Order: sequence, then C-alpha cells, then structure tokens
Amino acid sequence: METQPIRFYHRGQVQQVTDAPITRTVLQYLREDARCTGTKEGCAEGDCGACTVVIGELQQDGELSFKAVNSCIQFLPTLDGKALITVEDLRQADGSLHPVQEAMVECHGSQCGFCTPGFVMSLWALYQQHQPGGPAPDRQTICDALTGNLCRCTGYRPIIEAGQRMMSLPAPHASRLEPKAIATALRTLMREDTFHYRDPSGAVFHAPRTASAFAALKAAEPSARILAGSTDVGLWVTKQFRELGNLLYVGQVEDLQQVVEHDGVIEIGAAVSLERAYAALTDAHPELEELWKRFASLPIRNAGTLGGNIANGSPIGDSMPALIALGAEVVLQHRDTRRTLPLEDLYLAYQKTAMAEGEFVAALRVPVSGPQHFRTYKLSKRFDEDISAVCAAFGITVADGVVRQARIAFGGMAATPKRAAQAEAALLGQRWDEATVKGAMAALSRDYTPLTDMRATAEYRARGAANLLYRFWLETRDDALPAAAVNVRAPGAGSVPASAATAATV
Repeated sequence: METQPIRFYHRGQVQQVTDAPITRTVLQYLREDARCTGTKEGCAEGDCGACTVVIGELQQDGELSFKAVNSCIQFLPTLDGKALITVEDLRQADGSLHPVQEAMVECHGSQCGFCTPGFVMSLWALYQQHQPGGPAPDRQTICDALTGNLCRCTGYRPIIEAGQRMMSLPAPHASRLEPKAIATALRTLMREDTFHYRDPSGAVFHAPRTASAFAALKAAEPSARILAGSTDVGLWVTKQFRELGNLLYVGQVEDLQQVVEHDGVIEIGAAVSLERAYAALTDAHPELEELWKRFASLPIRNAGTLGGNIANGSPIGDSMPALIALGAEVVLQHRDTRRTLPLEDLYLAYQKTAMAEGEFVAALRVPVSGPQHFRTYKLSKRFDEDISAVCAAFGITVADGVVRQARIAFGGMAATPKRAAQAEAALLGQRWDEATVKGAMAALSRDYTPLTDMRATAEYRARGAANLLYRFWLETRDDALPAAAVNVRAPGAGSVPASAATAATV
C-alpha cells in the first residue's frame, strides 16, 4: 500500500508530515519539530494538563467542534484531517491577548506560569461554547472544564475567576482562529477512503473510514494494535517505551461513532468518546452524573472511548461496574459477523477477554430502563481525576418490600470487573431491610478477595465495599436519608440532624 502524508491545520495553514514515527506524540512534534514551545511537558501521562491543546474536527453534520486533549499521549497521525490549536494561536494579529489570556492576567491566575498554557487552552475550549458578552459559564462548569489541569502555586480561585471574567471582555478580532476558515480548510483534508501512513521504520498507521474496512484490516492482521484515544496505549510509549507495531485507528470509523436508541437499548459505537457516551447514558440514567464527572478528566474523556475502556478490561475501570449493574451487552465483530454477550462474560481473567483472534468491540448496548433503585459510588484519594480504589454499582428492584431483582458489581476488588453473586443471592427474595443488607455485606467477603496496593489496603477495600452497600440501602429504604446525610458534597451536608448522621455511619 502507498503511504500518505499526515495532513492537519495548524498556525493558520495546512501542515504535512511524512517522516515522523507513528508513535511520535503531538507534544513532541510541537516542541521539537514545530518549535511551538508554549505547550509544556509535565507528567507525560495525561494527568497534569500542562500539555493541553485543543483539537478542531468536523462533525458528521458538517459543524466544527473543539475539544481539549492531552498532547503528551496523542499520536501525531491521529491529527490527520483535524485542526491543532495551541497557545501560540491565541495571540491576535495586532499583538493583543485573547480574552482568555487577558482574563488570566487581570485575575492574577498565573504565578510560575508553567501550567498556564494548559489552563488557557482548557478555558479557550470552554470559551468557544459561549457567546462573548453573553452569560458566563457557571462556577461548576468552569471547575469541570479544569479537572484535567493541575496548579501547584497560584491555586484555583483566581483561575476560576478568570473563567468567569473572560466572557465579559471584548471579543477577539482579526484572529487566525475563525471557525469558518478552519472548517473550510478541514474540508479540503477530508479523505474518502482508508488513510495509510508508513513511518521510516516501516510501521504502518491505518485509519479506515468504515467498520467493514476496519474489520477486514483486523482480520487480515490480528496482531495490529487497535488505537482509540491512546489514553492508555499512549503511556505504553511515554512511560514503558514499548514498540507497538502497526496501529489500527478507530477514530475515523464513522459507523462506529453513532449513538442510537432502538428496541429499548442505547447502542453506543466503539469510537464514541467517553464524554459523548456518558452524556447519552446519563440522559437515561441520571444516577450516573457523578461517576461521569469523576471519570478521569475532561481532556481524557474527550479523547478516550467507552469501547476502549471496555476492551481494555482493567480491573479498576470505572465504566464496567455501572454498565454490568445495568445489564449491558457488548457487541463483538469479526469481519462482517457480529455476536453479542453480557458484558460481565467478556472478562475471563486479568487482562484476558473472551474476544477471539481478529475480533474487536464494535458497540455497547445498555437498557434504557434500569432497575428501580440504581446507584454508583467511587472511592479514591482525590475527588477529581483519580483512579478508583473501589468502584461500586448497585441495581435492585423491590416489590411489596421484597427484593425481586439484584445486580451488584465492583471494580478494584478482583482481577476483573465482577458481579457479587453471593451478595446478590443474600438479597433476592428477602425483605429490603437492615438485617438483609448486613447479611449481604457479610456475603461480599465470599465474593471478593481484594489486594493491597498503592491505592488502598485489602482491608480498606473490603470494608469500603461493604459500607457502600449499606449506604445504598440508606439512600433507598422506605424512609431514605436525605443526600446531605450520606454525601459530604451535597447541599446542606454537615447540617443534618444528629440522628440522621448517626444512622449514616457504619
């Protein structure tokens, strides 16, 4: 096959790259090749946000969207057909600052300045979603946009104030970031067929446009590494220095980017970002709101996919417990043949799945109607942007005071995301009362034998898992406790009656 150049829009014009390794990161390209050193390298794993850039991409409806991502773990060939916006682009033609930058200056949001370009780019992406002079994004929206950016000296108050201030400043003028101009340039870069890029070492990056082309390539070369948002695979390169071989990119497969509702299920294609997937799931299941916002950070959710999170099979992946509790099914594809199986049956052992050679995750199907009571909980050292020590999901249906259905799943408690069969058995057919719940809490010790690691001890995990089940009962029993009694972040927390606070302690 003939190699093609990587083409993308940056600094006001189309750029072409023909000699970069397929695993060269966008950050490496910016700093070492393009000499755009405003973007910084901090952690090289997508945690600190110093490397944040914004990607512009044409959607299927022809509209241009902007999303903040971590350039340190994005591979350069994934930019093909897209726009790359960096902090250098924000300065206006007359030398004046963009309103986002000006707001950071006016609000004293920068001290050492190392993290500042990343904050500016996250805020610029947010700026694009609002009208200058119009209502400013509320404080929580700004905080959500900044979950992927760490500041160790200035603190967040002045940066959040800059996010509120930026919308009231005069709109930018004479900017190279005019969305219509960017969209016009991107239309000239659109490819009708599979993009193939061969690097100097001979490794090939394939970016097919259709699921059938993707499936054919995977079947022909089962060892080809599937790449989605590279939020995990990227670290194999930046931290472990692994050679990945040929890459098969899912990000341009249009028919795997669909979210559709049919026959009582939400079907989410494997190339749908985590942010889009959770937005759709939360519409049907509002109880997922907190898990959505606490899943990694916005730049990670913008890049990573739900399909990749599922295929990865991490025992601490936050999506799987909730999806298992909801009765989700995974759609696997080999060539043009698809099969469906319950999500919990996909995981056989640590990092081992039921996928056959040449098979891949094509979609996920989640029931629109959930159980009567459904909750998810996450225990981690930080509230935002942290990996779970324990992630729990509970779904039960109660009729006439008796538990008729129960699905319980945990992450962080075993080598795979796993249902709690013993605890479920202890609930089924029993009164939904404290005695039953305590029996199910005890049964969890027969379901799981957790490990001790850097995130938590085995004892903490076991105790935390049991307490989360008790909390679930407190929130769903007939005389359910108010949110303020069980959640320290809920409005009014800390001012609940003493009796309620005591009842919420196990």
